[in-house]
Amino acid sequence: MNFTLTDCPQPAIGYDHVGIRVSNRQRALRFYAGLGFRETYRIPHGEANEMVTPSGVRINLIFNGATRPGTKNVLLDEPVKLPGITHPAFLVADIQQFQDWLAQQGIVITEGPKRIGPRRVALFIRDPDGNVLEFNQLIPEEGKRNETI
Repeated sequence: MNFTLTDCPQPAIGYDHVGIRVSNRQRALRFYAGLGFRETYRIPHGEANEMVTPSGVRINLIFNGATRPGTKNVLLDEPVKLPGITHPAFLVADIQQFQDWLAQQGIVITEGPKRIGPRRVALFIRDPDGNVLEFNQLIPEEGKRNETI
């Protein structure tokens, strides 16, 4: 398929949510609630819900994932890398405080924390199904350093 694109007359004006497929409804609800998401709507016929943090960050959990042995992620852990969305990335105000909380909860950090480029420190975890979640603390640009890191 060959695409020739012209400028879209209606480019995206915001970001609404990411859908995360999970295999066990109750386990996923507990895990994501622990991260600060609250279920605001259960889609009656879609095997899905909507969850939102107090600051308005929105996800949908999709409850039709097949159970697989272990927690291998088919997009990241297999030798053949298939196209697809590999992970959502969320912002936190204090990555160190978040890291300390993860340790208290027994949630393993699979990568990081590490600086990625000039504007963020990131760490990665996995949910109980092996879905990768990235958390970032943004670093103010030099000369605009009014916030503490």
